[in-house]
Amino acid sequence: MTLTDSAPAPAAVAPKLDKSAKIFVAGHRGLVGSAVVRRLRILGYTNLILRNHSELDLTNQSAVKTFFSLEKPHYVILAAAKVGGIHANNTYPADFITINLQIQTNVIDSAYRYGVKKLLFLGSSCIYPKHAPQPIPESALLTGPLEPTNEWYAVAKIAGIKMCQAYRLQYKWDAISAMPTNLYGPNDNFHPENSHVLPALMRRFHEAKVSGAKEVVVWGSGSPLREFLHVDDLADAVVFLLENYSDLGHVNVGSGKEVSIKELAELVKEVVGFEGELVWDSSKPDGTPRKLMDSSTLAKLGWEPKVSLKDGLVDTYKWYVTTQ
Repeated sequence: MTLTDSAPAPAAVAPKLDKSAKIFVAGHRGLVGSAVVRRLRILGYTNLILRNHSELDLTNQSAVKTFFSLEKPHYVILAAAKVGGIHANNTYPADFITINLQIQTNVIDSAYRYGVKKLLFLGSSCIYPKHAPQPIPESALLTGPLEPTNEWYAVAKIAGIKMCQAYRLQYKWDAISAMPTNLYGPNDNFHPENSHVLPALMRRFHEAKVSGAKEVVVWGSGSPLREFLHVDDLADAVVFLLENYSDLGHVNVGSGKEVSIKELAELVKEVVGFEGELVWDSSKPDGTPRKLMDSSTLAKLGWEPKVSLKDGLVDTYKWYVTTQ
């Protein structure tokens, strides 16, 4: 095991942020970025720099350099990425690896070149091997083959972690990485074909309730165990790490709580208010039996999640209904 692949050692304490410091949140319209912006504003940060894609194309190196040279942000939270489900990853593998590598390379390098004090890069739990030990520790990175269905995205995210580590090692620059578990919440993707399991269930139960359907059929046995984190908790952890963590190793961010797909479906059914029957089609595949991240590094630093799954589902469903 190499130094860069090991679990993080106790971190040096990062200097506290000035509430008037210029903070660039890249990807502020997405699930994660929008939550980070909400959290920063709640905490009293007043000088946020935000750009949508039409204002700043992060894949354009020249445009990114110009932006950083003019704006000179003090801190950067890199939440921008091209994301999608299994079908999208299989259909557009070149886009997923190229666009994400371009975004990361342009933002991380320009942030260093133009004097950013600290950068936080956001990855994904898909960086870990398909058969990683459970719960998954940070040290599992690069210890085995990736899940083939999203390896293009995963390889790009691993490169982002390694780029942050490389700039820290070579330039003594404060770049850190956080790897969240499965996320949900306002601004999630509820697309009928390429959304993840939680928003997909919520949409199906909602549409069944509205149409008066008598049952909803869900694939598999419902036995696989999954971990979910409300995006507001992730945003809280992001700001916590920005303020309190400065070290080489990436940090897992999870809820530490497992729920079976069956329990999740029943809870979503209750929150949505669907009164029909929930039917399991056990002839369909279940997927990975268990996926849980080991977030003990973050817990030892003093952070813990606050939003329960039930409360988070209620919050998410309220948002979903109001945006339909």
